[in-house]
Amino acid sequence: MKQTIHAYALYLEEDKGMSSSTLESYLRDVDKFIEFADKEYGIREAEQVRRTHVILFVGQQKQAGRANATIARSVVSLRSYFHFLMRRGDILQDPTFDVEAPKADKTPPQVLTIQEIELLLASPDTRSPQGVRDRAMLELLYATGIRVSELIALDVRDVQPRMRFIRCGGAGKERILPIGAPAAEWASVYVNEYRKLLIKNDTDEQALFVNVSGRRLTRQGFWKLLKKAAMDAGISGEITPHTLRHSFAAHLIASGADTRAVQDMLGHVEQPGQQYGHHGRKTMKEIYESHHPRAK
Repeated sequence: MKQTIHAYALYLEEDKGMSSSTLESYLRDVDKFIEFADKEYGIREAEQVRRTHVILFVGQQKQAGRANATIARSVVSLRSYFHFLMRRGDILQDPTFDVEAPKADKTPPQVLTIQEIELLLASPDTRSPQGVRDRAMLELLYATGIRVSELIALDVRDVQPRMRFIRCGGAGKERILPIGAPAAEWASVYVNEYRKLLIKNDTDEQALFVNVSGRRLTRQGFWKLLKKAAMDAGISGEITPHTLRHSFAAHLIASGADTRAVQDMLGHVEQPGQQYGHHGRKTMKEIYESHHPRAK
């Protein structure tokens, strides 16, 4: 099987367009299985592999204490590999057929404390245009609970600091969300004083948040600034954009906010907000002004 790995890697990269990190994970999983099959059963050719061998490999991974999510990914990797070999005609049967992957362990969403939120928001160096931009982004993200994709998609016209609301979500899914005084203030300072220093003379750029080249900030760009902000704030653990979204929802509901109103703010079609709790019904504006830690 070793001799097929290079061809499989090319297939993943060129035909599937797989990212380098995901490709490495797939190849690592396949390598582990090949090593297991050779060491435990003397199997070196793909046509010798049976469903039983794959099941035994999954069992070994469980005994080794691997997380369910890791084992499930291994099964997906092996299934992809043997499907590739079947397409090439190297094997006639798929040994991963009907092999069940363990369900990933459900963990509660990560939520920062209000003190950690304050440290995170205060971490950007606001003596520079980029620092003011970063502060405004973090403030708006926590003020509204919007997704990072919605945040970077905002245009200047979508944010109304004086009226203290933003418009997001795009056609068919548009939401009008209130924002607190701190978020409104930092958004106003950024738009009126510092954004023009980043876009320079490009008056046609409509994006609210731009990079040093004056173009719309990307998801990757926001990830970098968020990681730096968390590190500067001394917050341990991995922080993601969804951490602020979860914290927004959890803090509102912990202070007595109506779950359904919070779901509306988050843009949930169904009711996944129930993972945060359940309370009585009020209007979105009342909920926000009464319960958001940075409403005033």
